[in-house]
Amino acid sequence: MIGLFWVTENDVYLGLPPAAQQMTGVAMSPSGLRRIGPEERVWAWSEVTDLQVDNVPVRSAVVRWATRATTFVAAALDAWVPGSPAEMTVVVSTGEHRTEVPVLSAAATAYTQREVDLSHALLAHFVRGTSSPAILTDWWKETRPVGVLRSRQREAILDYWAAPLLS
Repeated sequence: MIGLFWVTENDVYLGLPPAAQQMTGVAMSPSGLRRIGPEERVWAWSEVTDLQVDNVPVRSAVVRWATRATTFVAAALDAWVPGSPAEMTVVVSTGEHRTEVPVLSAAATAYTQREVDLSHALLAHFVRGTSSPAILTDWWKETRPVGVLRSRQREAILDYWAAPLLS
């Protein structure tokens, strides 16, 4: 997971990839977006005028660490019951049409505001055609990341991808 993106060798998702057929998701490729699940749909980037992710769980570092500590203590006391990931909304705009797709957050507790801001900056560049989701899959193929990256590592990667685009 890097920011709002779930990256694999061949796919980039906004939030978690859908685990069951009844679930919805949004996959991105260099050619466009694909709504997964019931009511599948494909949009070419040339059709998309705006792409946002709303209802993103954002917390400060202090709150994220406190949540992790509480979860750890509860698990140690065998009182922890895992909760469901937060639901976010991917909003795809094409001219006068707006489509909302519910997706699940990939963050264990929440994202940092910086991750969200940098992710939205990248999405804007995908929509404008000044960048492509291929930068994410190329990164995955080159690094083959193992384990979970810390928020500062994720922010640094997003910053690296967005830096040439923001100048």
